[in-house]
Amino acid sequence: MSVVSSVSSPDFLLAQPGDIVVVEEGASLADKGNINWWLGHVIHVIGGARDPSVNSLFQVADVDTGVVKTINADLVKGILRSRSAS
Repeated sequence: MSVVSSVSSPDFLLAQPGDIVVVEEGASLADKGNINWWLGHVIHVIGGARDPSVNSLFQVADVDTGVVKTINADLVKGILRSRSAS
């Protein structure tokens, strides 16, 4: 017997280099009231150690400041524009 989940996969699994993504920081239980979000341009995607095809880390450039950061993939909350969508 197989179980099919109706839950869609998280957005960070679909992100690719060239995408514009929404990054949310400070969403931990300790930082409940101080959520900071910003837009980033995905430069590079790093796969996980167990499964290289699953996004684990992203190198992104903040679109406002140009600062390049390496972030955990689960901080990506949405994809605003994809390379193939243009």
